[in-house]
Amino acid sequence: MTAYILRRLLLIIPTMFGVMLVSFTIIQFAPGGPVERVIAQITGTDVAATARIGGTQGGDFGTNASTQSNQGTGDAGVTSKYRGARGLDPEFIKSLEKQFGFDKPAHERFGLMLWNYIRFDFGESYFRDVSVIDLIKEKMPVSISLGLWMTFLSYGVSIPLGIRKAVNDGNSFDVWTSGVVVVGYAIPGFLFAILLIILFAGGSYFDWFPLRGLTSENFSELPWYAKIADYFWHLALPLVSMALSAFATTTFLTKNSFLDEIKKQYVMTARAKGLTQHQVLYGHVFRNAMLIIIAGFPGAFLAAFFAGSLLIETIFSLDGLGLLSFESILNRDYPVVFANLFIFSLLGLVVSLISDLTYMWVDPRIDFESREV
Repeated sequence: MTAYILRRLLLIIPTMFGVMLVSFTIIQFAPGGPVERVIAQITGTDVAATARIGGTQGGDFGTNASTQSNQGTGDAGVTSKYRGARGLDPEFIKSLEKQFGFDKPAHERFGLMLWNYIRFDFGESYFRDVSVIDLIKEKMPVSISLGLWMTFLSYGVSIPLGIRKAVNDGNSFDVWTSGVVVVGYAIPGFLFAILLIILFAGGSYFDWFPLRGLTSENFSELPWYAKIADYFWHLALPLVSMALSAFATTTFLTKNSFLDEIKKQYVMTARAKGLTQHQVLYGHVFRNAMLIIIAGFPGAFLAAFFAGSLLIETIFSLDGLGLLSFESILNRDYPVVFANLFIFSLLGLVVSLISDLTYMWVDPRIDFESREV
């Protein structure tokens, strides 16, 4: 087991290198960038972005931006590679490139990024006056809350429901619950979220739940039991919206896994020995049937933790990592984009390893030492 864990941990290194290299290469050919974004804001109506450029140079850029935009330098060698840069001072463009690190060759920037990420130094955001790690920490509570509780809710309902559907395969309970689950899966989560807001968050009918935020403004003044109630009060509608379509896959996967195991010879033998239905299901069938469910846990957890919460965060004004990553991609805030990619890729690989180790806990017959990696 120790050798297998070590091999898997060592494989994380080339995997992460490949992920970051491919992503970095794609970014080099993607249109636009932080320099182009600043140029567009300078030459347009929004010149406030120049104040966000770090260092003492930011004030100079803001002061000279309006005059530089009217200076025709004619130095096409500097400005030609940036759309909209015609007429700007070449020195100003060079200062922008240096500010964002684009004065170095691509391979040097990639090597420096890897060296910093190995030490978990993610630098600072291009357009926010805060370090990337502080920015991620600020958004983390929302994403953890949504991802963790949605996964527990989904698995807590889907697994018992799938087991009962397998035991009652073909009867009325199985039929009507399948209909409910399929309809829930077909309804887009964001549309259901809007419906819940209209019905229960002061839209047109009842005003029972808050519309935005993870906690109330007076959260710090509440006693501990009221803080717990306030926390789940704010999470109720977002969790229901996210979990609506999450039940289907796990429920049917659980049902089919149990049906396959129930038909096997060892189950018939266990029943012939006089074991009860509960003993057969949870003493023999459960370990074998749950292996495939455990295999899908890492993907389900990460999807709920990150990508699956983007629209829900937007609708309910929850400022989490999903919304942060999406906005960072649109704004070409590369330090935030790559930091999120690095953290979630690393988290996915670690969770995948934990999933494999859980196999052995569920079924001790699995021997990782004899497997080839």
